[in-house]
Amino acid sequence: MNKVILMGRLTRDPEVRYSQGQSGDQMAIARYTLAVDRRQRKTGDQQTADFINCVAFGRSAEFAEKYLRQGIKIAITGRIQTGSYTNKEGQKVYTTEVVVEEQEFAESKNSSSQAGSYQPDTSSAPEAASAEGFMSIPDGIENDLPFK
Repeated sequence: MNKVILMGRLTRDPEVRYSQGQSGDQMAIARYTLAVDRRQRKTGDQQTADFINCVAFGRSAEFAEKYLRQGIKIAITGRIQTGSYTNKEGQKVYTTEVVVEEQEFAESKNSSSQAGSYQPDTSSAPEAASAEGFMSIPDGIENDLPFK
């Protein structure tokens, strides 16, 4: 079984590109890096971080483009994928990344902005979050929701 669960903060805004599909439609591909804390037992409670490359496709990539920003804390599930390619110098380069299957916010907007790590762009944001930290659903996207 190949299953990964990670929680961390984005090191930069997601990089999103669109590729041509076989039927002529475009598919979004988002790439981002998660900084995931790691405790080392030998040195006490000193924390270090692993920087995990992640890639999301389709609707997950569109979600990343629209809502994820540098510093925001998210939780993801996915699978590890390895690959290789030959660079311009003719050397073989090996890659490892997590293919994102699910992603969700791991803290409220208020928590992340108080930590000073995430400043949301409120110019195009929907209505403000309620006291519980949930956003109201914007008008006109009822058909895009994965549940009814």
